[in-house]
Amino acid sequence: FQWSSPPEAIERFKSQELWFPPPQFYEFCRLCNFSSLRELQQFSSVRALEGCERWMPVMLSAADGFIQLLPGDELYPEDPDYTGEKKMIMSTDKKVEDLMKEGGIFHRIVIKNINNLAVYVNIQAKYKHINPLMMNCDNSDYNSRL
Repeated sequence: FQWSSPPEAIERFKSQELWFPPPQFYEFCRLCNFSSLRELQQFSSVRALEGCERWMPVMLSAADGFIQLLPGDELYPEDPDYTGEKKMIMSTDKKVEDLMKEGGIFHRIVIKNINNLAVYVNIQAKYKHINPLMMNCDNSDYNSRL
């Protein structure tokens, strides 16, 4: 075990010193909004009174990678599979880059491979949550429409 700040953990992930799954990558990106534990605690104590929402990422298989779609994203289905019973599979022959250039409302994690993730969010978070900082493990730039 090794203690790391969220930015340090992301840097270690980028350099492939360690790996964590996309949901944890997303949360590390959210934690990067806070410069201290005290600041996080203050935010958490105020925000806790607001409520929460149940989410389930929906995987979109593209020609050259995957996109985990999250609530609010323009491609997120109206009736997501919260239980896994529907075996919902979304796929396209388009490349990730094309999907990103065509899109305008993002709340997603782009997965090029196991060590190449990127978070893109340009929606307002519900319940006074804070959006993750947009982090990218490669040099792709899809920010032109954000």
